[in-house]
Amino acid sequence: MIVMGCAFAVMVTLVVYSPTLYRMFCAATGVGGAVRQISVPNKTANAADTTTQQGQGTPVSAATGGTGSPNGASPTVAEATSDDMVEVYFDANVAKGLPWEFYPEERMVKARLGEPVKVYYYAKNNSDETIVARAVFNVTPYKSAQYFFKIECFCFTNEKLAPGESARMPLVLYIDDQIHKDPNTAEVKDITLSYTFYRQSDLTDQEVSAARELKAGSDQKEAELSRSANIDLENDVRRQ
Repeated sequence: MIVMGCAFAVMVTLVVYSPTLYRMFCAATGVGGAVRQISVPNKTANAADTTTQQGQGTPVSAATGGTGSPNGASPTVAEATSDDMVEVYFDANVAKGLPWEFYPEERMVKARLGEPVKVYYYAKNNSDETIVARAVFNVTPYKSAQYFFKIECFCFTNEKLAPGESARMPLVLYIDDQIHKDPNTAEVKDITLSYTFYRQSDLTDQEVSAARELKAGSDQKEAELSRSANIDLENDVRRQ
């Protein structure tokens, strides 16, 4: 029992501190590198009120003009240059012990390379207590992750939902059109973005209070996206 308890404690610690450990690993080995950022024009201020066609997502911008490349660390204005498409599939999971409902509103969108796409995830706390959880994500195939950009959203931070509370979480993603110019990823035609929420247990009252309110934070992010002239996206996977 002691061995099992220690193993469980180690796994929980790894989940909680995975962002910090990842950054430490990158600093020590040179893997990953600095976060690369891009900024794209926002042409759909009322995207939240727009009904999208099934499987097509909500295009955020298709404007040309602007300069720069996603390769740099400084925000630049990205330019859509490709008619190529990639199917992006969305996956959602909750770890054992988390009484939340969590799913993407669309299971798949067809994303045009060089053009951001807006989608939504939904979460609801089905319990009678306030619960804090943290999401981690991954992109598969992993070799495509270096060309996959998204807004800073609800992952790698403690998020809380009150009893019965729900949240509609906006997500803007962007796939660099260089993905099909790279021989290593030229054949990639579909990408899966997967999120998993883990319950954060044994938190102090102060830690629970400090956790981000998932609904309020998501509503604030939606408002920011609706009024911003540009949308900032990032990627922390080192280009090969």
